[in-house]
Amino acid sequence: MAIKEGQPAPDFSLNDETGKTHKLSDYRGQTVVLYFYPKDDTPGCTQQACDFRDSYQRYQSQGAVVLGVSPDSEASHQKFKTKHDLPFPLLADPQHAVCEQYGVWQEKSMYGRKYWGVVRSTFVIDAEGKVAKIFEKVSVPKHSSKVLDVLEGLGAA
Repeated sequence: MAIKEGQPAPDFSLNDETGKTHKLSDYRGQTVVLYFYPKDDTPGCTQQACDFRDSYQRYQSQGAVVLGVSPDSEASHQKFKTKHDLPFPLLADPQHAVCEQYGVWQEKSMYGRKYWGVVRSTFVIDAEGKVAKIFEKVSVPKHSSKVLDVLEGLGAA
């Protein structure tokens, strides 16, 4: 992973499921939970998104913004967000440029077949735009709770 904790988080500009552009720099002054996931509406990604959804009020009470990023299209994100009633933006990175910028676009292997894809990762970015915490190769169960523990430790609110 190229990015390290304590470094400035790379700025980016991506569209959400409605076509609205989001820049990381737009969120300066707020804590951002930037999570990268492989694919809309797959079991692990759905569980992860729903865990963030179910804890969303706690994220808001910590003053944190949640942003999900995957290589899926805006239309795919729209369906996924609507189906699971997700209260936060899902950002489309179909060229995986931001995934590459954050070092989460990596070679993977399944059943002996090698391919490139997103390694599930979460970056907690503080109000000054620095990476406060990186969760690499995230295991979905209890992940949202671990992120909330970090936010509470940061005193994000």
